[in-house]
Amino acid sequence: MSKQPNVNFQRSIDQGDRLVPVNLRQSGDPGIQMLISNRVRKSPYWHLSVEAGCWKATVYNRMYHPRAYVRPEDGGAMEEYRALVNDVTLWNVAVERPIRVKGPDAEAFCNHVCTRDVTRVPTMMGRYVVLCDEQGHVLNDPVMLRVADDEFWFTISDSDLAYWFKGINHGLRYDVTIDEIDVSPLQVQGPKSEDLIADLVGEGVREVPYYGLMAGSIEGAEVLISQTGFSGEKGYEVYAYDSTLHAETIWNAILDKGEKYGLKVIAPAHHRRIAAGILSYGQDLDHETNPFQCNLGHMVPKAKEADYIGRDALERTRELVNQGQPPFTHQLVGLKLGGRPIEDYAPDFWLVGHDAEGEPCGWITSPWYSPELGTNIAMAYVPVASAALGTVLVAWLPDEFLDIPGQPVDAVVCEMPFRASVNPSSRERAKAAGRDHAF
Repeated sequence: MSKQPNVNFQRSIDQGDRLVPVNLRQSGDPGIQMLISNRVRKSPYWHLSVEAGCWKATVYNRMYHPRAYVRPEDGGAMEEYRALVNDVTLWNVAVERPIRVKGPDAEAFCNHVCTRDVTRVPTMMGRYVVLCDEQGHVLNDPVMLRVADDEFWFTISDSDLAYWFKGINHGLRYDVTIDEIDVSPLQVQGPKSEDLIADLVGEGVREVPYYGLMAGSIEGAEVLISQTGFSGEKGYEVYAYDSTLHAETIWNAILDKGEKYGLKVIAPAHHRRIAAGILSYGQDLDHETNPFQCNLGHMVPKAKEADYIGRDALERTRELVNQGQPPFTHQLVGLKLGGRPIEDYAPDFWLVGHDAEGEPCGWITSPWYSPELGTNIAMAYVPVASAALGTVLVAWLPDEFLDIPGQPVDAVVCEMPFRASVNPSSRERAKAAGRDHAF
């Protein structure tokens, strides 16, 4: 086969463990303009993002999702990156669409659908969680917030969690209500985020721990603040109650207070979340991915007493993995890549192989350039037998990123995260404590 990217189905890559293979045809960016219509929802902040210069968007949870503000001629995504790691940034992430589970059985219901032990989560704290089907495949990986003893919010990734919750409870009959609510999150991320949020809601926010919550108000509008984010930097999320009514109030207050800190409105920082080893649903995992396959095996606890959806399948997978017989063909790994700096989103799952003369055997999900490491980094699925740290592979990138056109670049399997986060992840905390699982 030609080593140049092409639109042929990649028969050499074993996807026999999937019902619907990942589409690995290399079609590139066709330059098609997105249609803006009323079939897809606009969040309460959509017009404010447009005013702030949003020029590129995608669709996420059936909402328009801003993905670029700084124009390429002005530095593009890497200028947004510099603002994030040096100052403070504001993100429109209303597409996270909080789903509320409320009622006398809320804790029991959430404990049944989450792999982690929800009973260990105090009120006004949160957790990163995964929710699996009966086969142990990940249906969503949201941030769960416990805002009251009987009330939980799930700020969801890109899949329909509310419909699944309602379907599950139709048979189980837990005493809960399940609804999407008019609460639209914003993220304030970067090293100056704490000072900015303190200016907005008071000094008490400095005492909020990682994944902790605090109730407050901004210009008279009720908000919930969490110390969470999608960046690996210090950061917060601002959940505006009745956001359809208060969107302008919240947004403009953050802009006004942020001016002295050099605040910049940017898109969700995929370049930084890749470095932090944070996964993007639909890109790095989907509804046919097992947690042990995508670096989330630690999210399957060993000490949880209550039963939960997918438990039997996940425990069986753990046994097979420990026996060296995983029930999947490919494993998610970190890669350091050669080639010229990748400074924008990849339009395809670029291909990975054992060597320049052979056939592709895997695919890259999330590539970007790391200024701190001085190299391209990526997440990728490679054959399980090739997932060991230090394994040398090759990657076929578009010609614009190749040192020699038509010749793949070196790709070396390395540990994730690629660089330290301000707040270590649950995976890092478990590892530091000598555990291979979170609680």
